[in-house]
Amino acid sequence: MTDLPTWDRLDQPTKEALTDYLRGFITDHKWNLMDEKLEDRTRHVTLILEDVYQPHNASAVIRTSDCFGLSDIHIIENSNKYTTSPGVSMGANKWVRVNKWGKMHHFSTPDCIAHLKREGYRIVASTPHTDEILLHDLPIDAPMAIMIGTEEEGLSDEALELAEEFVRIPMVGFTESFNLSVTAGIVLYDIMTRLWASGVSWKLTDEERFELRDHWIGKVLRRRKQLESRFWDERG
Repeated sequence: MTDLPTWDRLDQPTKEALTDYLRGFITDHKWNLMDEKLEDRTRHVTLILEDVYQPHNASAVIRTSDCFGLSDIHIIENSNKYTTSPGVSMGANKWVRVNKWGKMHHFSTPDCIAHLKREGYRIVASTPHTDEILLHDLPIDAPMAIMIGTEEEGLSDEALELAEEFVRIPMVGFTESFNLSVTAGIVLYDIMTRLWASGVSWKLTDEERFELRDHWIGKVLRRRKQLESRFWDERG
């Protein structure tokens, strides 16, 4: 099979033609379900997970992110390789784009943060070691990337130095912090329920919706490359 043109090199009419072609190989039920879920997806909020080493925790965060409508999250692998537990994620990794960073990818924590800042995100560190902003007081009007570290080590000094804001979940017990997946669940529940009830423009743009649908099509169609090859052959 010859190399196929990459998606990002196609013009919009060709993208639409390819999408329409691939649509013919997806059931109406699945296609309509994707359309329905796209209405509630957001890029207003994303998560940054730094050095997650327990597969069930990473999987639980992805599942939670999908349930709350996040389009993507970011995983930084400086010391620990990201893995998931299929029984915990329940297939959610199909629907949430996972962007990997870290030394094994020739990137780093600063690279990830710099990228998100360029994308217009505020960088917010979740940490129990500061009381600067309580979670329910965190402003939701502008896009935000919430950084969460491991239970034992928390976020790295590097991540904390690059954060622009700090948020704390109120707690009154002897234990110093929630575990990673619980932290993600509490943070996303608070932020997303406030967003849904607000007048903030948190939904995907038409372009973002189109791009995410293409990502989902790739997850649904196992024969996508073969079908794309056929599409190009038919176009001559």
